[in-house]
Amino acid sequence: MTPWIPAFLLAYTMCVWHAKGEFFTSIGQMTDLIYAEKDLVQSLKAYIQEEESKLLKIKSWAEKMESLTIKSTSDPEGYLAHPVNAYKLVKRLNTEWLELENLVLQDSAKGFITNLTIQRQFFPTEEDETGAAKALMRLQDTYKLDPETISKGEFPGTKYRSFLTVDDCFGMGKTAYNDGDYYHTVLWMQQALKQHDSGEEATVSKVEILDYLSYAVFQLGDILRAMELTRRLVSLDPSHERAGSNMRYFEMLLKREKEHQVLNETSVTTETTPQDGIYERPQDYLPEREIYEALCRGEGVKMTPRRQKRLFCRYHNGNRNPNLIIAPFKEEDEWDSPHIVRYYDVLSDEEIEKIKELAKPKLARATVRDPKTGVLTVASYRVSKSSWLEEEDDPVVAKVNSRMEHITGLTAKTAELLQVANYGMGGQYEPHFDFSRKDEPDVFKRLGTGNRVATFLNYMSDVEAGGATVFPDFGAAIWPKKGTAVFWYNLFRSGEGDYRTRHAACPVLVGCKWVSNKWFHERGNEFLRPCGKTEVD
Repeated sequence: MTPWIPAFLLAYTMCVWHAKGEFFTSIGQMTDLIYAEKDLVQSLKAYIQEEESKLLKIKSWAEKMESLTIKSTSDPEGYLAHPVNAYKLVKRLNTEWLELENLVLQDSAKGFITNLTIQRQFFPTEEDETGAAKALMRLQDTYKLDPETISKGEFPGTKYRSFLTVDDCFGMGKTAYNDGDYYHTVLWMQQALKQHDSGEEATVSKVEILDYLSYAVFQLGDILRAMELTRRLVSLDPSHERAGSNMRYFEMLLKREKEHQVLNETSVTTETTPQDGIYERPQDYLPEREIYEALCRGEGVKMTPRRQKRLFCRYHNGNRNPNLIIAPFKEEDEWDSPHIVRYYDVLSDEEIEKIKELAKPKLARATVRDPKTGVLTVASYRVSKSSWLEEEDDPVVAKVNSRMEHITGLTAKTAELLQVANYGMGGQYEPHFDFSRKDEPDVFKRLGTGNRVATFLNYMSDVEAGGATVFPDFGAAIWPKKGTAVFWYNLFRSGEGDYRTRHAACPVLVGCKWVSNKWFHERGNEFLRPCGKTEVD
């Protein structure tokens, strides 16, 4: 049988080669997996059809032989007295049964297995599965979603419904456990247990869930509940190898705790005992975490009515730039100080699709520049894929670069290439500065164009939920709108960094977020944006 390998596979192989290993960081490239899975289903159906055809032949042969043997065994000598019957018996046993044997041994699965084997080398890896699970947990934390909401697939703005099974929830909890994240381990093991208790079918047992859950609860300091869960585990599996020793250990710890309390009766304790399995989310490395996540949820925007009166809409012609006098851009103030503006209809749908088409084959995990070495490296706080487009790639790139020059009044000759980014599952870029600070003077040294003076950010897609650009320092939240662009200066006119421009790309809750941006540098813009009279002009 000729292996069933569709022509589509060749194109698919070329598409995913660059993305091997990190599908979860780009929704745009994850779409390739949809078509790969469809291709595998078609291959599987072809295998099933061939297998069914083979079984029909075997069944037909069996029925024919059964009818014949009923007749021959009723009177063997009389049956063989007919010379044709004798000949056909010899022929059947020598030839036809051998043909049947070959038919039975025929490997109908060969084509499907060949196809699966070829495609498997481009499948998501363990790293992708872990990254996808952590992305769901990130969305859970940022947007204050409980595990049951996620398990039921109740996300805003979604066209499809999808559910997490007991085994899915257990997998989420296990990922957190393997990462030493006992807070999320408890949340997801509790959800797995809840769904299991409701009668949902699962391959994982309650004993396995309780084993992880009791230990994670213990790691969060709730010894009483750890004992309660372990007792339930023992009632289900009295011979469990660890449960008995864990119970004795927990009892010993409780005894010590009581003795300690007796010795310190007069002391005032400030520790609180968790109630009903609800535990406090641990602090992490990001000092403005609460403000950042509140802004992502659309909470805490500090725009007062008085400040709103300072915001205006206008037509922008780039200080009477000849290219914009007849067709100025609509400009809207998003924030007064630092001044952030949004421009409308900057990119057409056709330009956006062309830029995405050019960028997609080049997408690679987005990197950040190490402040000490200046070397680009991947980071967990930036989850997206990006590529860099040159003007030689297509005329549309030069056209867009020129348009950004006209709008900003800055030169793109010393700017960085056009960066295109696509955000993956829970895609984000936590609070960061676009410019280099005084303690990292060598970040852009190799470029020889000075610091990043300004950022021009194009939104190339609408996002159903999440994905805002937020500024934690002053509480601005700017939401993606396809075809628009936002612009702000990272440096004061003196060249000093404006630390208020520390910003973040919020996790994408629902949707696929595409952006492109241009970072303008100091060199070449000395007279286009001259120095001010003070350090903060």
